[in-house]
Amino acid sequence: MATTIQESSGNVFTDLGFEPEAALNLKLRADLMIEISKLIEARGLTQTAAAELLKVTQPRVSDLVRGKIDRFSVDSLIEMLGHAGAEVSLVVNTGRRVA
Repeated sequence: MATTIQESSGNVFTDLGFEPEAALNLKLRADLMIEISKLIEARGLTQTAAAELLKVTQPRVSDLVRGKIDRFSVDSLIEMLGHAGAEVSLVVNTGRRVA
């Protein structure tokens, strides 16, 4: 049995078949969640300490580090990063990439 390898589009959610708009939103949320998780790890925070810093509950931090993406909006993730003192910037590329 031969294995077929397909080059990634650069967005795993697109590759999994999500509609383009949903794939972009999911990737943005995933990227933000990864950054928050890195911040928590880099500062050596417990979930309780992270919750205090991010101004959320400990169960919210648990959901975040467990990757429960469906429980977070882009807005809530940006707000958490702001509470942690992180600067969030956005780059908009208006050129359409041809796949």
